[in-house]
Amino acid sequence: MTFSVTPMAPGEISRIRILPDAGFGMLRTDRGALPLDRLDVRARISGLVARTVVTTEFVNVHDDALEATYVFPLPDRAAVTGMTMTCDDRVVTAELQERGAAREAYDQAIASGRRASIAEEERPDVFTMRVGNIVPGERVTVELSMVGPLPFEDGEATFRFPLVVAPRYIPGTPLPGRSVGDGWAPDTDAVPDASRITPPVLLPGFPNPLRLGVSVEIDPAGLELGEVRSSLHTVINRDGVLTIGPDERANRDFILRLPYAGGGQTAIAVADETAEEPEGVFQLVVLPPADSTPARPKDVVLLLDRSGSMGGWKMVAARRAAARVIDTLTAADRFAVLTFDHQVDRPDDLPSGLAEAIDRHRFRAVEHLAKADARGGTELLSPLREGLELLRASEGRDRVLVLVTDGQVGNEDQIVHDVTPLIGTTRIHTIGIDRAVNAGFLGRLAALGAGRAELVESEDRLDEAMEHIHRRIGAPVVTGLRVEATGLTLVDEDTTPARLPGLYPGVPLVVSGRYTGRPGGELVVTGCTRDDREFRATVPVHERHETAFEAQWARARLRDLEDAYAAGDRGLEQRIVATSLRYGVLCRFTAFVAVDSRVVNEGGKTRRVTQPVEFPDGWAAPEEASAGYMPMAAAAAAPMPAPPAAPARFAPATLESFAAPADSGGPGGASGAGGFRAGRAAARPAMMRAKAQASFGSTLSLDEVRALAATEVQRLRDAAGLPDWERRDLLDDLASRLDVLTGGLDDPAFAPLKDLIIKLRSDATTAEKWTAAVEVLTAFAGDATPPTSAEGPPSSNTAPERKAFWKR
Repeated sequence: MTFSVTPMAPGEISRIRILPDAGFGMLRTDRGALPLDRLDVRARISGLVARTVVTTEFVNVHDDALEATYVFPLPDRAAVTGMTMTCDDRVVTAELQERGAAREAYDQAIASGRRASIAEEERPDVFTMRVGNIVPGERVTVELSMVGPLPFEDGEATFRFPLVVAPRYIPGTPLPGRSVGDGWAPDTDAVPDASRITPPVLLPGFPNPLRLGVSVEIDPAGLELGEVRSSLHTVINRDGVLTIGPDERANRDFILRLPYAGGGQTAIAVADETAEEPEGVFQLVVLPPADSTPARPKDVVLLLDRSGSMGGWKMVAARRAAARVIDTLTAADRFAVLTFDHQVDRPDDLPSGLAEAIDRHRFRAVEHLAKADARGGTELLSPLREGLELLRASEGRDRVLVLVTDGQVGNEDQIVHDVTPLIGTTRIHTIGIDRAVNAGFLGRLAALGAGRAELVESEDRLDEAMEHIHRRIGAPVVTGLRVEATGLTLVDEDTTPARLPGLYPGVPLVVSGRYTGRPGGELVVTGCTRDDREFRATVPVHERHETAFEAQWARARLRDLEDAYAAGDRGLEQRIVATSLRYGVLCRFTAFVAVDSRVVNEGGKTRRVTQPVEFPDGWAAPEEASAGYMPMAAAAAAPMPAPPAAPARFAPATLESFAAPADSGGPGGASGAGGFRAGRAAARPAMMRAKAQASFGSTLSLDEVRALAATEVQRLRDAAGLPDWERRDLLDDLASRLDVLTGGLDDPAFAPLKDLIIKLRSDATTAEKWTAAVEVLTAFAGDATPPTSAEGPPSSNTAPERKAFWKR
């Protein structure tokens, strides 16, 4: 992944100042103040269950009412069960509603001048919060409550709380019309909501934009707890509560590892006391048997991500992890290695299909892996298809696909849809390497393939993780698992996970679902061991009054249903909504919305601000970050030309993508209630994989660039009446677009545009830059006119509104 950066001008950094009346850490520039002042995570762990409250505090230091948007991550397995909004000593409890209805209620509240907030799920681990009608000088606090399980493997539970949404590669062709969000990437046919998962990014060196607090209280709940470890943060133990230091930044996952001893097999039933007939939710935990049977011969396809976002320590760790996987193979195995970015490569001197894992072949494979360097974009779908196709021909052997990546892609649903029919009996293991890893997607992919997801946040963690992977890459010790019951009736269609994994060494099987009847009796798990013996485990059912299990089951079941929906079963929408509303657990088809009854902002006119997020810790910074000034990034995926040529640092995707009109609408196509909403995401070029670039060759003609200049000057004229800070943003975007446009053009005729870029990035005033831009672009365009609708996307005024974008 590479980035296009909208930087602060060198002189602008001197205008950053701390606002004494805005709270510690609050920053302000001529672009406006950042609205999120405080992020606080308070977790209470009881055994293998974590109850967490996330508090976000927004402040308005502007002179007008504010609407703040914050795109943030949460643990992908956690069930969000409640939300409250507090302001001016008033506490409003949010309602969980169907998403379209919730958005309408929020929009109506904002338009009428009432304070409101809404929380929506974009991905299993990416959420959007909007808080509107925050009046000047006011603070609004929004709390989210959630409960989730702690994964338990090899005698250790893991509490992982993500703190930043990392930039993601966005493939596809830009969609016409308004983007549905305010992010840096336009929506595409592959990622129809790209603008909702790509918040602006603060590059390294920017002062800490918020106060971050994380505290964890641990109750072993009868288990024997060893020494707790934190891998990425310094943790302070204060009277049994673990907290982070005072100056930590929200730029990487918070991870605690808790060694437990004393656990065993359990079957717990939680009755639904509100149901007319006896029913409830169960959770079953079964331990794997000891097994020394040699693994069967297997076919393994290894996929190594070498895209740009894998730069730095991640590429080193990924190469080591991939090489360790190859080293575990025996001469009885067969394998293939694919390294990929925007193209897929394989080692030289190896057969085109699956090669026998003899020493010479494994040496060639490791040699190929050692040469992999980070570059290009994360075109993940093609290598997945190729790898699964290689394994489809395997017969009588275990089929294993191992993916080593950071998972930073936006087209998760497209990948799930396209690869699900190809998986068959192949087991998919994912190795996620990042300090802000896309855990939700890597977990989804591993679950679809009944495999395991191993997450590695540092090179120190790699050796330990590879020991786990080495023991699990072969066949599970038990396969073909089935769960049956005596004394109660299981509702088979509500059992989760939908595809039961095998029993792997060191990893308990956790199954949950619904039952009917009185709790009691036994749950029986059967399967087949590696040496074809029957496996049977019988676990007595015990009733317990524990609401966490019900919420955890609902969240897991909703994720299964959402994956089935993404794979093509569009008839599941109503069932997903009904399950979410019945059990009070947020999903992508519902939203929590809180509306205050008081009118606090007559007319509903607001200034809209999207909170920028931190640049992920451990990522290689874009080249622009070393230029001596502190940039605020508007990241965008670089264009991916057709193989075999590597992508240029900057290159326009197509003439149409540059000619796309500026968006004046907001998310979902609705304009702000009386406030200006600059469509910055839609106005930016679609710096993505260029399917049609071949039609233009490697550069654009002079006439085509003149037409683009005519488009740009018309945008400036239309925006002449905007506030100074809005016009400054538009000029920054213009400089980035012109840089992209002229990067590969050596003709002297383009010199005026290159001179204009220098002017736009100078210390000149906004007025001086604006005048120069209009004059230069007008002279350069000459008699050219902007592309017509036949040459580019239809204007935002005529394109259909994509209101229900979550039904992608």
